[in-house]
Amino acid sequence: MLSLLGNIIWFIFGGIFMGIAWAFFGLLAFVSIIGIPWGRACFVISGFSFFPFGREAISRDELTHKEDIGTSEFGLIGNILWFIFAGIWLAIGHMISAIACFITIIGIPFSIQHLKLAAISLAPIGKTVVDKEVAQAARMSNAKETLSNLRD
Repeated sequence: MLSLLGNIIWFIFGGIFMGIAWAFFGLLAFVSIIGIPWGRACFVISGFSFFPFGREAISRDELTHKEDIGTSEFGLIGNILWFIFAGIWLAIGHMISAIACFITIIGIPFSIQHLKLAAISLAPIGKTVVDKEVAQAARMSNAKETLSNLRD
């Protein structure tokens, strides 16, 4: 219930603008055929930018234990290109929004979300958005596996 309230307030007081910015960059990426992977990532993060509370961005290989093209070296190259052409601009937008939200006490949780989104905007390829509980369960599973491997 608290996430729903946070998402409604977020959307009304600024989340809509950065969500639209993400969708805009996604549409620009889809204009060229080679930009489709970036466009796909933009639309995933756009939905997250519209309604971030109760969800979390997580690396796909951390979630699935499988490497794919977005989490491989190609994803790294894609993230470097993304950073140069779009990521820095989205990060600046989120940073400006975070500063504006920090002005009021009520805006501090929104500022923190903008800072998280600014970090994601620098390298979104290879990430997906899931419920917080799913991300926590994936991290717990990874921690148990790592601990088991250390004990062997």
